[in-house]
Amino acid sequence: MRTILHSDMNNCYASIELLHRPELRGKPLAVGGDPEARHGIVLAKDQLAKKAGVQTGMALWQARQVCPEIVFVPPRMDLYLRFSRLAHEIYADYTDLQEAFGVDESWLDVTDSCSLKGDGYQIATQISNRIKYELGITVSIGVSWNKIFAKLGSDYKKPDAITVISKENYKDIVWKLPASDLLYVGKSTEKKLRTLGIHTIGQLAQADTKMLHAVFGKMGLVLKVFANGEDQTPVNKENIHAPIKSIGNSTTTPRDLTTYEDVAIIAYVLSESVSARLRDNNFVCNVVEISVRDNELHSFTRQKKLQNPTDITSEIATAALELFRANYKWDKPIRSIGVRASDLTNPFCATQLSLFVDEHYRDKMRKADRAVDDIRRRFGFASVQRGLMYCDRALSNVNAREDHTVHPHGYMEAGNRTGVL
Repeated sequence: MRTILHSDMNNCYASIELLHRPELRGKPLAVGGDPEARHGIVLAKDQLAKKAGVQTGMALWQARQVCPEIVFVPPRMDLYLRFSRLAHEIYADYTDLQEAFGVDESWLDVTDSCSLKGDGYQIATQISNRIKYELGITVSIGVSWNKIFAKLGSDYKKPDAITVISKENYKDIVWKLPASDLLYVGKSTEKKLRTLGIHTIGQLAQADTKMLHAVFGKMGLVLKVFANGEDQTPVNKENIHAPIKSIGNSTTTPRDLTTYEDVAIIAYVLSESVSARLRDNNFVCNVVEISVRDNELHSFTRQKKLQNPTDITSEIATAALELFRANYKWDKPIRSIGVRASDLTNPFCATQLSLFVDEHYRDKMRKADRAVDDIRRRFGFASVQRGLMYCDRALSNVNAREDHTVHPHGYMEAGNRTGVL
């Protein structure tokens, strides 16, 4: 029988911010958005803010109404990703089967380590202690024989807790929980389940299979498999996929864009930020996506698969501009553009080289990008600029790096399919 752990960093973003801003301890804190510009949502909150009623996803103004004394800080995703990498280094002492589920969550298959390092609970205790003392934050860990119940275990007690869900006790623990606690039971699914008289995971586990299939299709069968602890999907091996799905930057421009040259400036500004973040966090992307919104707020997104994984600014910008040329007809001026790098992987993974691509030239471009990163790190962002940026200083002064987004993985991605269906 497998031994699967699910490790979840408690209040990840907020905990890391408090670690670096000890003067904010004792005050309710939330990470997200720009309170001065009156936009954005709560991405994370600490325990004090949570107790006051602040919820993840709230608009900042709503959080202020619920908790007037709350302190907002902007997200620093690069910092959170660094802690994620440090946590994975600790996990690597116990298994190479570790699958990230976002920046702060990971499944670990420690089956082969149990003979040397103890049972699942003992290994979870060791990991919990090391995260606490080496990184200064806490984790909640679920221990079970499958990934779904391991995740339920990490959610069961918070913060800084370990919950073992075994074949002997899962009906007492899991089946009493509301159906909404199960992975992939969102608000819409929960509402449909209620109309069927299904309120708990146990009721879902014992529901009629044909009825579930009739109402939810194949997903109804998947949910029943999850509820019974019969999910057999393996934990993917480390260092294949990034802990996040994509890194993107978008901006509402200082003025409407009316020419291709205007678009090129913004595309390079955004691509510089995206590629720098890829390099900072040791990712390369296989897909580039562009989003465009005109001055009447009509928008579209397009994406393309790259011939080679990349973190090179010019390759990302070129792909974005090719997408733009192929899809925008200039019916109206442009108000907003976004560039996103997705299908992220480790740059050291093996890739198939092409006879028609000059890898020597690509290596020179990577070194040039890294040299620019170093100069900007020492002397500021404006210390070195592309010649293109001097064509319009108002556009090129957009600070895309302060307005970045990341996107987590879904459970059904990366080959995660239940082996029962």
